Amino acid sequence: MTTERPSNIRIRKRSRLLHLDYADGSSAELPFELLRVYSPSAEVRGHGMGAGVLQTGKQDVEITGAEMIGNYALKLSFSDGHDSGLFTWAYLRELGQHQDDYWRRYLARLEQEGGLRSP
Repeated sequence: MTTERPSNIRIRKRSRLLHLDYADGSSAELPFELLRVYSPSAEVRGHGMGAGVLQTGKQDVEITGAEMIGNYALKLSFSDGHDSGLFTWAYLRELGQHQDDYWRRYLARLEQEGGLRSP
């Protein structure tokens, strides 16, 4: 998996997508909700082993800010106040390449645990 930094990053507020372009010609569009529910933070992932904390009610979440962290990550701030996850370039690429699998797992877990996407 590459750790290449995207050549272009756009936050598309109207469509609620983080758009990433890469030098190799590939691109990814990551929904804000997906980024929020898979935030690489202790709040979401938990502090130990296991599936972490199920994030519910994030369907309408917005990205309110983005900050480059060195040459390795993007720190995103969300409208629900969450801003502690650092999305490395490798993790953003992983989310983009396997987005369908991540969605499938998230929706299955919501159904299993009785959670809702809507606020």
